[in-house]
Amino acid sequence: MTPTHRPPAIALDDLAVPRFTDEVRAVLAMMAEAGATMPLEPEALMADAVAQTGLVDFGADDFVDRLDLLCTSLRTEARLNGAGTMAQAVFLTGLLRNRLLLENLIARHPEILEVEVEAPIVICGLPRTGTTHLHNLMSADPALRSLPYWESLEPVLADCDRPEPGGVDPRYERTDLALSFVNDAMPEFKRMHEMTVDHVHEEIQLLAVDVSTMLFETIAPIPTWRDHYLARDQRPSYRYLKRILQALQWLRGGSRWVLKSPQHLEQFPALVETFPDATFVVTHRDPVSVTASMVTMLGYSARLSHDRVDLGWIGGYWADRLERMLASCVRDRDVLPASQAIDVHFDEFMADDLAMVERIYHLAGQPMTGEARHAMDAFLADHPRGRHGGILYDLGQFGIDEDQLRSALHPYVESFGITEER
Repeated sequence: MTPTHRPPAIALDDLAVPRFTDEVRAVLAMMAEAGATMPLEPEALMADAVAQTGLVDFGADDFVDRLDLLCTSLRTEARLNGAGTMAQAVFLTGLLRNRLLLENLIARHPEILEVEVEAPIVICGLPRTGTTHLHNLMSADPALRSLPYWESLEPVLADCDRPEPGGVDPRYERTDLALSFVNDAMPEFKRMHEMTVDHVHEEIQLLAVDVSTMLFETIAPIPTWRDHYLARDQRPSYRYLKRILQALQWLRGGSRWVLKSPQHLEQFPALVETFPDATFVVTHRDPVSVTASMVTMLGYSARLSHDRVDLGWIGGYWADRLERMLASCVRDRDVLPASQAIDVHFDEFMADDLAMVERIYHLAGQPMTGEARHAMDAFLADHPRGRHGGILYDLGQFGIDEDQLRSALHPYVESFGITEER
């Protein structure tokens, strides 16, 4: 049912010192106790993944050195509390489990590597630039293949987990359970980014299976990992992403993907080489507004892994990180073939979202059928923008001077003719 009004925007007044219900505190305490016995070490994590699956072949082993460096960064730089340590141990073990299951599936069905990932539509843009809304709109089209959240967390289901005919996929239930805790611990997160089991998700979760992505930086500032990731040629990991997409097509069908990740903004060369026939959609918005929104979202989510959240630490890291990403976008935008790329400005997209989708479809050669239009209209009716209310952002609490930030980001603003939001 469509809400008749939009809840008022609120200020988050417990970013630095989070408040939780008694139930959430009890769960975090249990996680902290477990975290004390869970080492963030490659050998231990890999052994757990092997024990959980009964498989031993991780495929190419070049990821091990990256995993070792990541674990070191998480132990020495991320300032994780016990609950955060447990969460990352479980997360990394899950990625390794996914890798084992993927490699085993391909070993049994090598024809997977013959599957064509044809002409995907790839959205490249920072959070809060309209990427999620655009992704959801196009994903409503039954002619396009997208990645639901539950599938991004567990791309390949173990044979022993396979339900009886008509049964519920256990991945769905596991994702629902995890999200229920997240929603309890971060009740206002939906104002910034709503998450549901079937929510269309980014393939950055799949890139993590090769242990080479900026996703890990969203856990906490980890400059050693950042520097390694930025210095590494990411083309092999993008090829691994394609390998996973081939498996997912083979498992659940679909032909033309609609993909999305902010990471792509700084990886245009790897993106083009991996998907040379793609249509590239680059979204833009006033980067000062984007920075305010993103540091708030990351500051809010940090409560799950930090007893107290150092907002200045997070703000300084991400103001610099987003400046680097946008500088890469300016530097490499011409790498995207002109006949396959479109720049989408937030204000223009919000003024008429379906007209923008039609422009993208025209460029991509994707038919805007009556069925597609009906599905998008239904999505808009069921998901009005801002239905959960907004957040009042304050860069100052993150130690960020707005004028200095605007000056630092001016080259990007000027390059793409961005409208400033004051």
